[in-house]
Order: sequence, then C-alpha cells, then structure tokens
Amino acid sequence: MIAGASGAVSNLLLIEDNPGDARLVQEALREFTHPVTLHHVKDAMTARQFLQQDGPYRNAPRPRLILLDLNMPRKDGREMLREIRNDPSSASIPVIVLTTSGAEHDVDLCYAAGANCYLRKPVDVTEFIELMKMIESFWLGLALTPSP
Repeated sequence: MIAGASGAVSNLLLIEDNPGDARLVQEALREFTHPVTLHHVKDAMTARQFLQQDGPYRNAPRPRLILLDLNMPRKDGREMLREIRNDPSSASIPVIVLTTSGAEHDVDLCYAAGANCYLRKPVDVTEFIELMKMIESFWLGLALTPSP
C-alpha cells in the first residue's frame, strides 16, 4: 500500500538534539496545511527505540517521514541513517537529512547510506519555515510513500 495526499494525519519523526531547532520545526508545523503529528527524540539511541517500538515507545506509530540531524551526541546521524536502512521495519521510510553541514563529504556519505534528501538548515527563521513548507508540499502532498 502507498500513502499520498489525504486528510489522514501523518506522523513525522524528528531526530534532533538541538532544542532551538526542534522548536523551529514545531513552529513551522503550525503553518502546514496537512495534518501532522510530530514525534521528537533527541538522540539516535532513543530514535532506535521509537522505530523498533521498544521500551517507552511500545505504541509508537510508524512515521511517514523522518527528519534527521547529523551532529548528535553518542551516535551521529550518519550511523543512525545506516541503522534505519539496515532494519527491514524502517528501511522504506523516507529520510530527510536536515543539518547545518554543507560538507561535500557529508552529502556523499548520506546519499550513499540511503538518504532520500539532504538539506541544509537555513539560519534565518523565515527561510527555515519556508524550507519546511516545501518539505510538506513535496513529501506530504505530492510524494507517494509506503503506508505506515
């Protein structure tokens, strides 16, 4: 089955350790036209629990989309991306790398590890919200994704 534009609520998993960036994502979601429930985890270890519905996340929904920061404590986003792609239960979930790094090496590594998209976080709040609206328009409005 596939999921496309509909009135159904889309679950979005944000893997982000920076509270300011997480607040920006929450702020941007207020301007979305598609209904979205944001699930925010602060590190890769917690993200793994969420995706595997383990521990406190036993009833966690399967996200339609994952927003992944690269620079996190303990285990970085590059390692997390490889784990997502190597786990059959999460391998088909689209992953957007949303990071401050524009390093060519990071871009190459992420696409090689299976990222669906690599975006740099704008510094300007208005530009950040506009980027999030573009993500909504494409990934929640146009793109057909595997059903949760």
